Amino acid sequence: MIKWFKSGSPWIWVTAGAVSISLVAVLGLLLLIGYKGLSYFWPSPVYQFDIDVAGKTQTVIGELYDSKAIPLQQLREAGVDVSQLSEPVEMRYLIKTGNRERSGSDFITVLNSQIKQQKIADNIAVVDRETNGKFYGYPMAIIADGVRNNMDFLPEALAEASSVRKELKTLQSVEVADANWHLEKLRLEKRQLALKGKLTPEEKSRIERDELNYNTIYKNIENRLFALQAQLDSASLLLRDSQGKTITVPMSQVLDIWYPNNLTFVEKFQHWGSEVYKFLTEAPREANTEGGVFPAIFGTVFMVLLMSVMVTPLGVLAAIYLHEYAGNNSFTKLIRVAVINLAGVPSIVYGVFGLGFFVYMVGGTIDDVFFSAQLPTPTFGTPGILWSALTLAIMTLPVVIVSTEEGLSRIPSSIRNGSLALGATQAETLWRIVLPMASPAIMTGLILAVARAAGEVAPLMLVGVVKMAPTLPVDAHFPFVHLDRKFMHLGYHIYDVAFQSPNVEAARPLVYATSFLLVTVIVSLNLTAIGIRNHLREKFRALEQ
Repeated sequence: MIKWFKSGSPWIWVTAGAVSISLVAVLGLLLLIGYKGLSYFWPSPVYQFDIDVAGKTQTVIGELYDSKAIPLQQLREAGVDVSQLSEPVEMRYLIKTGNRERSGSDFITVLNSQIKQQKIADNIAVVDRETNGKFYGYPMAIIADGVRNNMDFLPEALAEASSVRKELKTLQSVEVADANWHLEKLRLEKRQLALKGKLTPEEKSRIERDELNYNTIYKNIENRLFALQAQLDSASLLLRDSQGKTITVPMSQVLDIWYPNNLTFVEKFQHWGSEVYKFLTEAPREANTEGGVFPAIFGTVFMVLLMSVMVTPLGVLAAIYLHEYAGNNSFTKLIRVAVINLAGVPSIVYGVFGLGFFVYMVGGTIDDVFFSAQLPTPTFGTPGILWSALTLAIMTLPVVIVSTEEGLSRIPSSIRNGSLALGATQAETLWRIVLPMASPAIMTGLILAVARAAGEVAPLMLVGVVKMAPTLPVDAHFPFVHLDRKFMHLGYHIYDVAFQSPNVEAARPLVYATSFLLVTVIVSLNLTAIGIRNHLREKFRALEQ
């Protein structure tokens, strides 16, 4: 036994076991997050409950959202009469009833003993709405232009409402935005000329004519918007709720409608795929508790790519200087120690640094020099995606420097000496021989930087991320990429939905779904970088021979 321990075999098995347990734990966590998140989009059955509370019977329609076993002692301390209960625990159910504007809440909690009857609600419909969440009821008719139509008219009404809604969004996001952009440019031009003392009567008259022209265009667009909105409001959906009351829902509010209890498995799967697609491609609604996360996906990926473009040249140049040019003295050793220690600085400290240095100092200076016409409203002197990317670039810079320097140190000196002996300069040797051979190590540093930066939230809260961004950092107006704009981020979206949501129970599945999406985005970015690294490794392998 002692000889076996001295051979080192037990430690190999211990190490292998630890790695296996870690892999199982990580995969198990991912599977749990994925299941909790993706199952949210599956159409759950809707039940009809007959509930007796304090001798009063009421009918409730909704989904069984969650269940939990509650000890009788806890119920007794909460003031619940448990004299008729014999079991030591009682099941408590959380039922999603929707119809928020009528009941004030999406959920109710009931005890198992209070449920007198539970059955599948026949022909119940779930209506996904623009506001106030989902509505559960029995569709009765479609009112279009004052004419009552039966439910066979529903697909046509939904298609027409969707088409009009899409045209409204196009007008608002393209034509209205374009008119506002030109009016703002004219306002800034007028102010800039006034600041320089060059606002002549001719220039003022020209700007006023252009403003009048765009105001006329804006008024025409506004009239079209009103006409489309009136067309959208001309139709409505009549439903009967659980209490037998007739409810009118304008078609302008109806995004989709389905009958979950009537769907086959294939239809449920198709509906699930449609809901996942909407989640990935639409903007959020209802304080981030409804809708999709596309702006957050775009902001996360765009910020990480921008950070990568910034940190890679800086980190590689610093590593080249430290390894190839700087002497091996105490000052160089001090710099290396400082770089390594920077990797351990809390991320929130980088956020404070980014806010003070990048936003207020650098951004404020840029505003004073180039955007004086827009002051006191700041352009770059306020948090934005550029400062977020720079802050994360500074935070991940030590990782790239250390990884690149390690890659440079693994290249034999004989290769450098051979290149110099053949007449190449040191710069040519670095560019044509050393850097290609070190490129896999550079990509490794970038992979580590992306993995850390993509999930950071604390510094971003100070330098650019917001709960809701009205526009993306990219549009059709010059300069097309607007690095001064604020943006949404998946990590901050998770924090906001989990801890700042006004509807915690409704938002909980979205936390899992967004978390799984964030992990998927990070893994996708890393796999892309790993693929590039492996390609470079194979491409320049011949240089190592």
